[in-house]
Amino acid sequence: MAENMAHDKRTEQHDAHAPAPHEVLHGRMSLAHAAPPVPYAENDPSRWGRIDPEGTVFVYTGDGERAVGVWQAGSSAEGLLHYARRFDDLRTEAELLETRLNSRASDPKQALSSATQLRDRLDEAAVVGDIEALRARLDYIIGHAEQALEEVKREREQARAAAVEKKTALVTEAEEIAESSTQWKAAGDRLRAIAEEWKAVKGVDRKTDEALWKRFARARDAFSRRRGAHFAELDKQRAAARERKEELATEAESLADSQDWGATAARYKQLMAEWKAAGKAPREADEALWQRFKAAQDTFFARRSEAYSQRDAEYAENARRKEELLAEAERVDPEQDLESAKAALRTLQQRWDEIGKVPRERMRELDNRFKGVQDRIRAAENSRWRATDPEAHARAEQFRERVQQFEEQAAKARAAGDDKRAREAERQAAQWREWLEAAERAVADR
Repeated sequence: MAENMAHDKRTEQHDAHAPAPHEVLHGRMSLAHAAPPVPYAENDPSRWGRIDPEGTVFVYTGDGERAVGVWQAGSSAEGLLHYARRFDDLRTEAELLETRLNSRASDPKQALSSATQLRDRLDEAAVVGDIEALRARLDYIIGHAEQALEEVKREREQARAAAVEKKTALVTEAEEIAESSTQWKAAGDRLRAIAEEWKAVKGVDRKTDEALWKRFARARDAFSRRRGAHFAELDKQRAAARERKEELATEAESLADSQDWGATAARYKQLMAEWKAAGKAPREADEALWQRFKAAQDTFFARRSEAYSQRDAEYAENARRKEELLAEAERVDPEQDLESAKAALRTLQQRWDEIGKVPRERMRELDNRFKGVQDRIRAAENSRWRATDPEAHARAEQFRERVQQFEEQAAKARAAGDDKRAREAERQAAQWREWLEAAERAVADR
């Protein structure tokens, strides 16, 4: 008798985790079934165990049932509740492990150890509850913790590789500066910044770090020697800078009346970079040349701004026209006359394209509204087709036949006095009825 009771309880547990009708209907299982939640044993401890007349407490397991203790202190219900609360303590412990693991508040190694120990205790635990569900949950947590450990290991290796890569890049940059840079102040500042960035990069092994640092020190020394030689010829270089800036200012003035807005703006940007790269001319000449360069640049960008204002006004007018067109389009009713609506949509699309561009910030809004009209007409067209879809009707009819079959089986079993088979057939009929209702709703929605 006890074994039959255990079998019935396990059947109930299995049914509790069975897939929902809509999941079977669509041919897939919910991801939640990979690691099902563990029910509170305290809610109905009699589902998970029993106490025999001698006071021995049993918990139902996948293999039957297992004695977990003795209860003599009160009623069987009180005893089951006592052992169910012990189970819920284990359940809570597992949930805390999972929560801390998911939030990265826990060391994955410690979480793995704790979850493994907790799972190993289940076979001997004096509790009443869904042992198999808790074991499955712990298996999931253990797998998660193992993945987290691997991730930590990968992250540590990636961090070390990134640190080596970062310091190597800093050394390479320093060597390039030492060999070729003529922007002395910026380069000197950059080398000092590299030295500070170097200190902030952690995780490189000592041998690699020392080798890279030696390269950096050699590059810095080489730069210092080159900079010393540079300042010995500073006057000569300032004269060259003056000549170069004269050329740049002259070119900037020649571009001031250009109407090729994009290319000219890009060229001014390049000219500015070249101006900075030319170095310093004598102070008075440098200031005069800069005023010429800046005046030419300001003239061009003022003209471009005026042209863009005119363009923006045109785009704003286009937006107004498209709003009027949308008001007309949104009155089209495909439910009244689908073919007329489709023809109207083609005309509207042509007129929409002919209007032209609108302000960037209005593009998505207006396009989405027009797309809404298109979608509404397409949806009406699709709805007409789906309403006659033979496969959906055939599926509903198939479910209806299955309901009828199980109801007939239940009636026959009931008439024969086989209540167990009758209940099973009625349960199957109810489940197929749910699927039938879902299929009928799907047809009706179309």
